[in-house]
Amino acid sequence: MSTAAGSSDDDATKPQPLTIAQLAELARVSTATVSKVVNGRAEVGPETRALVEGLIREHGYRPQRRRTAFAPLVELVFHALEGEYPTEIAKGVEQVTRRHRLAMVLSQLHHRDTPGRGWIEGVLSRRPMGVISVFSGLTAGQREQLATRGIPLVLLDPRGDPTAGVPSVGASNWNGGLLATRHLLGLGHRRIAAIAGPAFALPSRARLDGFRTALDMAGIPLDPELIGRGDFLAEGGLAEAERLLRLPGPPTAIFTCNDGQATGVYRAAHLLGLRIPHDVSVVGFDDLPAARWMNPPLTTIRQPLTEMAATATEMLLKLARGELLAQHRVELGTELVIRESTTRASES
Repeated sequence: MSTAAGSSDDDATKPQPLTIAQLAELARVSTATVSKVVNGRAEVGPETRALVEGLIREHGYRPQRRRTAFAPLVELVFHALEGEYPTEIAKGVEQVTRRHRLAMVLSQLHHRDTPGRGWIEGVLSRRPMGVISVFSGLTAGQREQLATRGIPLVLLDPRGDPTAGVPSVGASNWNGGLLATRHLLGLGHRRIAAIAGPAFALPSRARLDGFRTALDMAGIPLDPELIGRGDFLAEGGLAEAERLLRLPGPPTAIFTCNDGQATGVYRAAHLLGLRIPHDVSVVGFDDLPAARWMNPPLTTIRQPLTEMAATATEMLLKLARGELLAQHRVELGTELVIRESTTRASES
């Protein structure tokens, strides 16, 4: 006997996710208690909560009214709400949510790697159509809690492995580092420094790898002394730039792995009585709106943050509608934007 297209004999015997009533019977608690756990309510003891969550992980959970279970909003969580980066991201999400008449909820992790328990309970109680996590990640348990409730997750500008089973949107970071360094090489610079971001951040490592590749292709040995390690903040850029510019053989150009650190380089040059670009050329990464208003305007790599955010939101809404994604990982292009912070290397 043949089976219908798209089905198999295994489908008929595959265990089905449980309802709240069935979970309550297995846990030997009330349906109200299970409902509180499912919906992220706080008034449940930790042992009971762990028992119910374990049953949900083991058996799955089937909402009784799936199509009407979610609120018309998108949850947007940031690693930190500082500078122009979150604003550009929020613009892209808002472009899509406005078109679909959805609301947007913002939260931040205050530089933590992953959200705390209070955050996930809040998300489950709000029941959004989906979650976009920006430059941050969720624990395996938190991802599973979202999955069992049918709440899709998309990573935006992920700091870790973008192929780790969660849909994600990023930029061509390696190519951006390559473009920035080739630009400086084309201007005759040979002693070029780089100020990377945090070592844990995959985008930072990719940009630094592009920098290294450009030097290698030009036949220029990498000088470890010219590699600085920042934190994606202006303060880190300032500290590393002061160290680099005080070297006996200082760099004639500096590539920073984001615009914030480039701001720190500008401050260091000012404190040391150096002129940009005459004494040191500077290239950033991001092309945030402030880059064009810096003095001099910053040459930088444009990372299309608003477009990335809009793409991530469209992916999220497709998942919320039960549609399949054409691509699990989307990577948008970066490009060099030349302004006045770079010039030809001095002949002396």
